[in-house]
Amino acid sequence: MTPLLDAPLAIVDLETTGAHPAHDRVTEIAVLEVDGGEVANEWSTLVNPQTGIPAAIQALTGITPAMVADAPTFRELAQALHERLQGRLFIAHNARFDYGFLRQEFDRAGIRFQARTLCTVKLSRRLYPEHARHNLDSVIARHQLACEARHRALGDARAVWGFLQAAATERGPDQLGTAVRQLARQQTLPPHIDRAVVDAIPEAPGVYIFRGEGGTPLYVGKSVQLRSRVLQHFADDLRSSREMQLAREIRAIEWQRTAGELGALLREAALVKTLLPVFNRQLRRARELCGFALEGDALKLVAAGGLAAHDVTRLHGLFRSRRAAMEALRGLADEHALCLQTLGFEPAARVGGACFRHQIQRCAGVCAGREDPRVHRARVAAALARLKAHAWPYPGAIGIVEADAERDVTEVHVVHQWSWLGCARSEAEIPELLCARRPACFDLDQYRILARHLAKPRLRIVHL
Repeated sequence: MTPLLDAPLAIVDLETTGAHPAHDRVTEIAVLEVDGGEVANEWSTLVNPQTGIPAAIQALTGITPAMVADAPTFRELAQALHERLQGRLFIAHNARFDYGFLRQEFDRAGIRFQARTLCTVKLSRRLYPEHARHNLDSVIARHQLACEARHRALGDARAVWGFLQAAATERGPDQLGTAVRQLARQQTLPPHIDRAVVDAIPEAPGVYIFRGEGGTPLYVGKSVQLRSRVLQHFADDLRSSREMQLAREIRAIEWQRTAGELGALLREAALVKTLLPVFNRQLRRARELCGFALEGDALKLVAAGGLAAHDVTRLHGLFRSRRAAMEALRGLADEHALCLQTLGFEPAARVGGACFRHQIQRCAGVCAGREDPRVHRARVAAALARLKAHAWPYPGAIGIVEADAERDVTEVHVVHQWSWLGCARSEAEIPELLCARRPACFDLDQYRILARHLAKPRLRIVHL
């Protein structure tokens, strides 16, 4: 008997209303309790998700709203399920999905859940690298496993147990045991961090700060699932030399919960610029911010670091450095056969006027008199239009509304001219932000975050 199959196991499968633990809910749970290599108990139940079930999910699983209408809610069965899983190795096909959903559901019920996990997708890849596909359908077909009810929790859990038995027979206990030892590891926390500190972090949107000796900021990050993201830094199979160095230096972890993803993105960008953490490479202030200005026939590379937002958004392209700007311009020149000599970004040819790029057929020849300068100017303008920064599309400041239904909290992100002025949680805070926090200069990261977010449909915006 392989040590894996001899250990206390909980083989788990869930059906849900969708793929996002923060928003979707569980509709069915199955747990196979395995002791001494035998299934000691099979347990499954439908769960009332207290929300709708999309038609596509109903078609996939066969679980309808009528079927779950009288089923228990997760909160009603949470304590008994927690006891059922306690002390067992948590096994699931794509364990991150099932474990993440259960952690989120347990959080809502006020119960902390922590377990060692084994993902049978990863186990299949480790044991059968010669095969390209490792989803459950492929595993069932490869090992000729019985599955009486595919996409139902109990049927899928039984198929996972069948795969474990087949792998033990085909690969032998030693190879299976080695693979399991490599995969089924709980994250090893840094020596100065208590498990209770990490368990207190919610599985919700927000930002986190790793601090070192004396409170020195080491790293700022963000996620829509804070606890899982923090734990990823300490996973044995994911840690690079940089992550290992970071783990050695951590002395404290702080976190701030936000109502949604936008708040997490904006706070992360602001904290990186304020705290200047040692291990962050991105989101630092762009000290060489620049862009192209097209003035008549002349194209100039303009420093934008000290410009106000309405001046910066008149530029063509926003770049963190002159080098990045020139790489982008050369790319456009190659794509549109533009003459960098005529634009003033390459020295004039000594003989004949034709630039080197024309000689290698990358310039259409305005420098050699083979193209009308007006045609060239028009093509320059058309090419640069793709880089044009977006002008602020509102007459004044706006509030972007994000709601956290779990906590009944609403945040309003006060924004003007692509600058985040702050987050208000009450109407009284909005005038204070509008008056007190006018930014000194343009922030490229805020611009990019906000431009992406404002392009999303069904956004809640209020004009201030």
